[in-house]
Amino acid sequence: VLLQAYGGGLVQPGGFLRLSCAASGGTFSRYFMGWFRQAPGKEREFVATITWRDGSTYYADSVKGRFTISRDNAKNTVYLQMNSLKPEDTAVYYCAAGVGVYDTRNYGYWGQGTQVTVSS
Repeated sequence: VLLQAYGGGLVQPGGFLRLSCAASGGTFSRYFMGWFRQAPGKEREFVATITWRDGSTYYADSVKGRFTISRDNAKNTVYLQMNSLKPEDTAVYYCAAGVGVYDTRNYGYWGQGTQVTVSS
């Protein structure tokens, strides 16, 4: 399984970005596809997850109402639309494939990470 995350960049507070995660090399219908992030000096934390099968979504409280996770089954791609970005959203964002929701230990496959910086 190969996951490739891209779409990060520098954005001003209040701005938006869309991250993409292209998946290949496996059958993903049974997987949970998640986004996590890691800021300097902090542990990797859960952001959002979606199931390939039925599109159920889960969000961290810190991003509810601002971020939206979605998937395109035909393209094997998961997206994270991030609106109303805040400086505290600055982190390296990772996509992952796994068998659960919130815990990083549920995810066995990880992409390379893409940097998101929110700053004026």
